Amino acid sequence: MRYFPLFLDLVCKPVLVIGGGEVASRKVEALLKAGADVTIVSPTLVDFLSQLADSHQVSWIQRFYSSDIVTKAYVQVWATTDNPEINHRVYKDAKELGILVNVVDDKPYCDFITPSMINRGRIQIAISSGGASPVLIRNIREKLESILPQNMGLMAEFANSKRNSIKAALPSVDLRRKFWENYFSHPEVENARDNRELEAIYQSTMAKPLDEKGSCTWIQVGADVEMLPIKAVRYMQQAELALYSTKCAADVMELVRRDAEREAFTCAAELSDRLAKAKEKNLRICVFIRQGTSEFSLLQGQDLVI
Repeated sequence: MRYFPLFLDLVCKPVLVIGGGEVASRKVEALLKAGADVTIVSPTLVDFLSQLADSHQVSWIQRFYSSDIVTKAYVQVWATTDNPEINHRVYKDAKELGILVNVVDDKPYCDFITPSMINRGRIQIAISSGGASPVLIRNIREKLESILPQNMGLMAEFANSKRNSIKAALPSVDLRRKFWENYFSHPEVENARDNRELEAIYQSTMAKPLDEKGSCTWIQVGADVEMLPIKAVRYMQQAELALYSTKCAADVMELVRRDAEREAFTCAAELSDRLAKAKEKNLRICVFIRQGTSEFSLLQGQDLVI
């Protein structure tokens, strides 16, 4: 992984953009949506940026670039001119001051890159190939856009409005997580058109007792991780503990819920001990074993095997 994925809070933060053309327009528009305090440096501006400057949505320094313009007051610098020499000078000046800088379409001169974005209100999904294949990323985005529900922003706003009340009703993080898992798996949530409908589902879900029992799911992993069934991935995303054989393909663990504990085992005796301790704590467990092995069959008992 070349780039660390990060959502940066730019609300009221000063950001400097060098250049006043169409490329700058796209970046400035996105920065303003993120709430940044944008300053543009350019002798001229295209119509879109000129309108922003006239309406005081951005600050405009009407001059050619010089090194004194970049100061530590800025948290981020963008070089968007069509002159590589100027862009590289901006990069050098920003780096000397320890400021994050992006030279548009010049990856070696970028501390960060901007991903392709899917926006649904509070929900933002970023997709990136590290600059390797923009067309591939566009295709992925089109596929995701076609399957993601349009009311995701509504769902996020509703969940945010319940943060205080659900803390009072369900005091532990685990209980709240299980509640929201039940809630968002309700078949009508994705079809809800307003808060009233979401509230009705919320109240009916809250009225049902939460299942606090643990579970153990055994998942057989072959050479091709992509062949895992959807059902297995669902359990992997709910797991609190992932126990995996060192003989399994390592990349299968990338599909497990990020905050789940991960522990490796090398033999049945070692796994038996770990399972006993985990089941005493009523954890939701996924055990990953190599497909075709019979070494662990006695430990499976009545557990679900996928």
